[in-house]
Amino acid sequence: MDTEQPPSLFRPTDGGYRWQGVAYQPYKQDGSAPFKDISRQTLFHDPSLGCELRYFEMDAAGYSTLERHEHTHAVMIFRGEGQCLLGTEVRPVRTHDLITIPAWTWHQFRASGGAPMGFLCMVNTARDRPVLPTEAEAAAMRAVPAVARFFGE
Repeated sequence: MDTEQPPSLFRPTDGGYRWQGVAYQPYKQDGSAPFKDISRQTLFHDPSLGCELRYFEMDAAGYSTLERHEHTHAVMIFRGEGQCLLGTEVRPVRTHDLITIPAWTWHQFRASGGAPMGFLCMVNTARDRPVLPTEAEAAAMRAVPAVARFFGE
């Protein structure tokens, strides 16, 4: 007999950036990839629709992993501001900006402005695992002055 309860159809916010009945989790397993001060919450997961909506939040000066993967995904900045690396282009991002991340494109998000930055991310439920850059790939990205600045060099 299956005792697992289906997720609630309504998950009220706690008045901030957490939702009732939604697990607050580490971004990734410690040591699996470089990142700083970021968490995730899976707000919606429905295999019948083939999609998942997640909320990521990083503390001031936090950042996501520099990675790429086969799947495309969509991101909407939900709170705060920062920068987004997309390929070798660095863009400032702020609340309500939309970013499409094409397949196999290097990407990373960094919070700035001395405050947390949060974003919604829509992905397929079935997706490949992210790939981290090799030393040669990272060096090639850092050869672009804007990317080197993005990495604080």
